[in-house]
Amino acid sequence: MKAIILCGGSGTRLWPMSRKTYPKQFLPLLGQTSLLYQTYERLLGLLQKEDIFISTSPELVRLVQNELPNIKQDQLIIEPERRDTGPAMGYAALYLAKSYPDEPCVFIPSDHAIRQVDQFLACLALAGSLVEETGKLLDIGVHPTFPNTMLGYTRLNGWFDTRDNIEIFRFAAHVEKPNEKTAIQYLQAGNYLWHASYYTWTPRKFLQAINYYHPVIGQGFKEIELEFKQGHKDHIQKIYATFPKISFDYLITEKLASDDVLILRGDFGWSDIGSWKTLYDYLVSETGENIMQGCVVSKNSESSFVIGSEKKLIALFGVKDLVVIDTKDALLITSREKSSELKELLQHLENSKQNQFL
Repeated sequence: MKAIILCGGSGTRLWPMSRKTYPKQFLPLLGQTSLLYQTYERLLGLLQKEDIFISTSPELVRLVQNELPNIKQDQLIIEPERRDTGPAMGYAALYLAKSYPDEPCVFIPSDHAIRQVDQFLACLALAGSLVEETGKLLDIGVHPTFPNTMLGYTRLNGWFDTRDNIEIFRFAAHVEKPNEKTAIQYLQAGNYLWHASYYTWTPRKFLQAINYYHPVIGQGFKEIELEFKQGHKDHIQKIYATFPKISFDYLITEKLASDDVLILRGDFGWSDIGSWKTLYDYLVSETGENIMQGCVVSKNSESSFVIGSEKKLIALFGVKDLVVIDTKDALLITSREKSSELKELLQHLENSKQNQFL
């Protein structure tokens, strides 16, 4: 089994710490090491070093090498430019298909938090074995706890099997990032899981799905495959640049037939660390607790998330449900609930020609 860590995203909802040139996966948000390093270390509990690959963009290669200095050059899959996870995963599948076309491979986001690592690795191992056994795409869903509009939702179509205390379900459909009203309905229905984005299949199967559901991109990858063999990097860049910026969820998952997929229920203490709110929810241990890093004091304040430095005092007094993130060139003050909508603020900064802060 091979693993491809997806490490090309920008993490806009964790601004101002996460920036285009230094996104969240390189930040030590959960301890002393970066999210990327923690992701890599987790996988070493299941795989050998040579079985782990990193998919990233040209701008982030040096950061990856700084975090993972032992990664060999041929384990770096450098997409020609950022085109979102649809083209990125296809490009990585094409890269692995040269040597491992029919070996199970799992795509691993670089910015997730996992509490029960052994259970997580057991799910990955089972997914790989089920790919070999059934030929189906395996995905992992987790129990939803609130109507999250930043995630995809997987609708289940009944129980399939239980192995090693891991439940396996048939797949009905996938809906990416529903509105709040729809997310509430999914939560109440009881047969939906949050999509955790651990796609497991073979490189050949991933490429066949792209070719079937989006023949234009599929044809592009066939042309890129020829250019791989001839070593024409400039031609690869030109072809790749024509692909739409689209996630794999919209490109493929929402279109998949129910018979092509099985879903594992992952009960391993998962969070995608997608916003300051989700990071706060992951870190908090009791209702009303403040999460504070740096030189921060609080009086008559609760349920707030504050990150500052040791050189400047941040004082909270008589407030609740705030997010305060202080960096050397930007200060964010917002509510915890609104923190998941930071893309609107960053778009406003871009429109206001304040790109130096992005």
